[in-house]
Amino acid sequence: MNLFQAIILGIVQGLTEFLPISSSAHLRIIPEFMGMKDPGAAFTAIIQIGTLLAVMIYFIKDIISISGAVISGIFKGKPLATDEARTGWMIAVGTVPIVIFGLLFKHEIETVLRSLYIVSASMIILALVLVVAEKHTANRARDGRRGKAIREIGWTDAIIIGLAQAMALIPGSSRSGVTITGGLFRNLDRETAARFSFLLSLPSVFAAGMLELYEVRHDLLASTHDMLNIAAATVAAFIFGYLSIAFLINYLKRHSTGIFIVYRLALGIGLIVMISTGRLTP
Repeated sequence: MNLFQAIILGIVQGLTEFLPISSSAHLRIIPEFMGMKDPGAAFTAIIQIGTLLAVMIYFIKDIISISGAVISGIFKGKPLATDEARTGWMIAVGTVPIVIFGLLFKHEIETVLRSLYIVSASMIILALVLVVAEKHTANRARDGRRGKAIREIGWTDAIIIGLAQAMALIPGSSRSGVTITGGLFRNLDRETAARFSFLLSLPSVFAAGMLELYEVRHDLLASTHDMLNIAAATVAAFIFGYLSIAFLINYLKRHSTGIFIVYRLALGIGLIVMISTGRLTP
């Protein structure tokens, strides 16, 4: 790819990583329209470091508070003494499923699961599951029950949302989409579901990015051109990732995920049509 194409993919990664519309799906689709080859799961994982930095900066106060509480709790021999410490350990527990499944199915994730048939099916199926989650949330609100805040998240919530996050390994499902959906089913309010989703993404995105960097380090170092492209894409992903986090957090304070459900359904169906007519190669 050339520098312009790399920047476009970085922007797409930043805009779609945190919205429940799947960055991996868009990074699989956009290159097709640009006449490029699939950039691959490794490229996606590496430029996710840009969106990782966006999360870290946006939630820097939460990260410092949670990390400090975890470390303090360990030294004091009371690891679960505070809400912040419990949140930190819940994030750790919720990360375990995606690590296990990511390592077990690494080959399939990087090859057969990147088929546009899989992507389109994932887009549609998660949209329908999100419809059910929103229905559940509406029923809860109608009964006068408020959603859980971060400090009220329990161990069962963390484990279930962590299992949901593992589904994000399937292109088209969306990391934020599946974790927000899991959060809604566990009675988190929408803003809290999004916030916990972003914090939960930190360990797994960091680990995936570092692993891919290590595995392709020789190829990257062999080409200044490739290094420049990836650096530019990563910077673009950081800038637009930060903007998309701010947008989604504020948006979900007042709105449902309905607009994203419609978008996912439209794109998923559109992909099936374009594949069947030969406009896209699966």
